[in-house]
Amino acid sequence: MSGPLAGIRVVEIAGIGPGPYACMLLADLGAEVIRIDRPGSGLGGHPGDVTSRGRRSLALNLKSEDGRDVLIKLLATADVLVEGFRPGVMEKLGLGPDDCLQHNPRLVYGRMTGWGQKGPLAKTAGHDINYIGISGLLGAMGEPDRAPPVPLNVIGDLGGGSLFLIMGILAALLERQSSGAGQVVDAAICDGAASLLSTVHGLKGINFWGQERGSNVLDGGAPFYQNYRCRCGGYLSLGAIEPQFYAQLLSLLNLDFGGTDYSVQLDKARWPEQAAAIAARIAEKTQDEWLAIFDGSDACVTAVLSMDEAELHPHNQARQNLIRREGILQTGVAPRLSRTPGKIGHAPEAEGGRSREILREIGFNDARINGLVSSGAVYESSPSR
Repeated sequence: MSGPLAGIRVVEIAGIGPGPYACMLLADLGAEVIRIDRPGSGLGGHPGDVTSRGRRSLALNLKSEDGRDVLIKLLATADVLVEGFRPGVMEKLGLGPDDCLQHNPRLVYGRMTGWGQKGPLAKTAGHDINYIGISGLLGAMGEPDRAPPVPLNVIGDLGGGSLFLIMGILAALLERQSSGAGQVVDAAICDGAASLLSTVHGLKGINFWGQERGSNVLDGGAPFYQNYRCRCGGYLSLGAIEPQFYAQLLSLLNLDFGGTDYSVQLDKARWPEQAAAIAARIAEKTQDEWLAIFDGSDACVTAVLSMDEAELHPHNQARQNLIRREGILQTGVAPRLSRTPGKIGHAPEAEGGRSREILREIGFNDARINGLVSSGAVYESSPSR
């Protein structure tokens, strides 16, 4: 293994959404991630599911005593456990934090949920849109006279969930260096989503953010921070917030609103007419024509690209942000480290593709493995890659 997390063993209880993405990032950065699949779950093994890349699969029936015993023995060799069940599920299996930390006091037990381990909603169902709904984040998006938009789940599940889970895990691992003890990381999407709104709370606190949606600089209210349709049907994204960038934008659009200082730029009463003028001007040319005009400028203008188009953008290609492995388009490794860079691991494996290999590593002989497979506690399949 290579990368800054080389030598860290993570055991991932297979799930959906933020847990797998978090474990993909940990694997990209060099952690050894062993994915515990449930036989026949359909959660793993598809070559196109890039969030399952870079880890080996051990398939266990955790409802069986033997399956649980195998997991406990594996956890004795691990640094981190990641699970994403509702509160209480792992405890009912006899695999809660108290059980696991008893066998490995240095274990960092990462729990990924929508609502958290405690609170009035903790044991109810929910999804990304619900978690960001109660955080105030969703209510801050969109136009004032329409329902808030339905954003991709990157804001809640991945931003408020996965990334905060990883931060908690890395913080606990760092603290363990001095204490020698593991601990539980309670990562909730609703918590992380609320934290992501901190900058907007700050703007609101200094009276630079109004309560009404679509009336502020960063929520589509400002004419210089919007997406506009070109003649060809494509779109440009404008982000010219600072006065010097706004001045370049207006110059290249050949528009004059009577000044480019902040007193004019932030005059909300004039925003509707300015937005209409910018929209009309951008509609006069194609996206390619405008990109040629804005090329090399600081006007903060880019194309709005589809996921397939983004693969071909020169900057994404230079940064290797989007790459193909075995014909599958996927994201590159981020962030970049100078001395111990991460790398993309192997493609997703079939459920149980490394069951026998992993069991041998933790001390099971072939006779015992055969018995576990025969009993249904362990499932094995040939590695798919």
